Amino acid sequence: MTPPPLVAVIDHGAGNLVSISQGLERAGARVAVATGPADLSAAQAVVLPGVGAPGAAMSRLTDEGLVEPLKSWQGPLLGICIGLQLFFEVSDEDGQACLGLDRGRVQELEDAPLLPHIGWNDLIFPGSGQGRDPLFKGIPPGATFYFVHSYAPVPEDPDIAIAYAEYPRPFTAAVRSGRRIGVQFHPERSGDQGLRVLANFVAEVETWSRSVGGSGDG
Repeated sequence: MTPPPLVAVIDHGAGNLVSISQGLERAGARVAVATGPADLSAAQAVVLPGVGAPGAAMSRLTDEGLVEPLKSWQGPLLGICIGLQLFFEVSDEDGQACLGLDRGRVQELEDAPLLPHIGWNDLIFPGSGQGRDPLFKGIPPGATFYFVHSYAPVPEDPDIAIAYAEYPRPFTAAVRSGRRIGVQFHPERSGDQGLRVLANFVAEVETWSRSVGGSGDG
């Protein structure tokens, strides 16, 4: 019997690791907390969480020697909240240069009535229902997800956005570039629908792992 996929959750000092790990385990994964490059060697996927500011997160990733391994990671990668923002080139929050995996910058929410934006929002999916990304398979209309943020990414290529939310203007709530996926909301704090998103990610990891027959570090 094939064991569940092993997902490495990056510990850069700014993530709700317990809730994320528990959510992934409920979704069918094995979880290992990663504090350095060696912790990625056996993993089939990586989750980059985060709360706080990009500057502190990038500083910790640099100190732990994880910046280059994350840039070269070829397997499934899920960024959550600040983890998503770190995919882009720079954040206006503190002028921090980020990982630069996707072109674009992170900007403050425009015309927001109150910051930070804390609370539940439903998602808007671009295109038709048939075009919905597999990450949101089985998510019913009107399902809501939990957000805590003042900034959101503005991708240079709008086609990588797979979901939007509004506060009150639309902002990017999720992106995909191949096997790299990011969400601005917190699936680990979003109840059953958040667990479904994590389960969809784990299912994608399982499919990819079977196709390559091993870990994702090359």
